[in-house]
Amino acid sequence: MKIEHIAIWTKQLEVLKRFYEDYFGATSNAKYYNSTKGFSSYFLSFETGSRLEIMEMDSVPESKDDIYDQFTGFIHMAISLGSEQAVDELTSRLVKDGYERLDGPRRTGDGYYESCVLDPDGNRLELTV
Repeated sequence: MKIEHIAIWTKQLEVLKRFYEDYFGATSNAKYYNSTKGFSSYFLSFETGSRLEIMEMDSVPESKDDIYDQFTGFIHMAISLGSEQAVDELTSRLVKDGYERLDGPRRTGDGYYESCVLDPDGNRLELTV
């Protein structure tokens, strides 16, 4: 068994698509659009076979959760980059390009080397080895 994909609602579909393509090497399928529902989506595929579905529909409300607080439910997505150097380099690149770093890079108490950054929608991404 494996997790087939994770989905994220967004109000800026094309911005989020470019972010994951540019920084994480995702490849996208053709845009799906359902005119009846006003629903659009892309499936972004990563080198390892993992997939992320990004979806947009005007009727979906903005989240009321504060991105700086922890709360129950889905809280972050971890992306393994393969080395500490890759974590350092991508974290620096994202910060230089204006994305917010919440933490790290650092070694956690349980031995992970990671940083935590926000994507354009404020979703938490843990960049790990």
